[in-house]
Amino acid sequence: MKTSPVTAADLRSSVLAVPPLARHADLSLNPDANRRMIRHLENGGVTTLMYGGNANLYNIALKEYDTALSLLENSAADETWVIPSAGPDFGRLIDQADVLKDRAFPTVMVLPLAFPATPDGAARAIRLFAERIARKVILYMKTETYLSVDHVRALVADGLVAGIKYAVVREDPAVDPLLERLVQAVDPSLIISGIGERPAVVHFTRFGLGAYTSGSVCVAPAASTQMLRALASGDIETAETIRGHFLPLEDLRDGLSPIRVLHDAVTLAGIADMGPMLPMLSNLDVQHRDDVAAAARALLAYNGTMMTAAA
Repeated sequence: MKTSPVTAADLRSSVLAVPPLARHADLSLNPDANRRMIRHLENGGVTTLMYGGNANLYNIALKEYDTALSLLENSAADETWVIPSAGPDFGRLIDQADVLKDRAFPTVMVLPLAFPATPDGAARAIRLFAERIARKVILYMKTETYLSVDHVRALVADGLVAGIKYAVVREDPAVDPLLERLVQAVDPSLIISGIGERPAVVHFTRFGLGAYTSGSVCVAPAASTQMLRALASGDIETAETIRGHFLPLEDLRDGLSPIRVLHDAVTLAGIADMGPMLPMLSNLDVQHRDDVAAAARALLAYNGTMMTAAA
């Protein structure tokens, strides 16, 4: 597992995969299935794994948190970078900081709390957490009201930020005044497009971002990796073509639930059995499973053609 300090080049070097976390029927962690998920990503060229919302770390028990960190740390290849998450509430952040501070993860993403929270309070919590673990953190901007641009600028200026996952959903990703202000306030190389393949092309071409996170990369890592390479080289036509293959699964994720659809898509595609979701989330209703299975298997098949072409 990568343990060296985070650089902007690290953020650009791989799609930042955001995988689900596999569990047995009794809700205990499933090491074998999680390793299969990780190997599938690594075999497709992904070297950055970010465990957050899709892994349902919002609902993980503190007593299991240390076990989950050990599993991820020991499952990743030597060159793979694992980014765990912490939070979202302040009490959980501080308790998890005591688990994280003696571990080798080079950064941690702070999960955003929607309520009860204020921007000043969230910035203070992030600052105290970063100081407690003695390393830079990744901010997660998911709403307009979580942190202001001034809060982000101050945290960056104080050397507390390794990256910023920007995931505010827009009807048209090209029209985003908040992101416009953000790229003017901080170095754009710190900002990660955080909503998968759908807005990534616009975020790269319109706002100058150089990295993106993805959930659907868990199904098609080779394809998403090729899309990142196309974007990095300025081959927008190829990037748009690849992006189109992700949209059927992304449409289902947006229409039903990004976390639940991805969790079951990995299972239904035959990649690894993710098992039941940790409450308070639940697996997909039966009537949606066929559509998700079809989209996931089609995307996995496309991924196979990309791997063959790259071989």
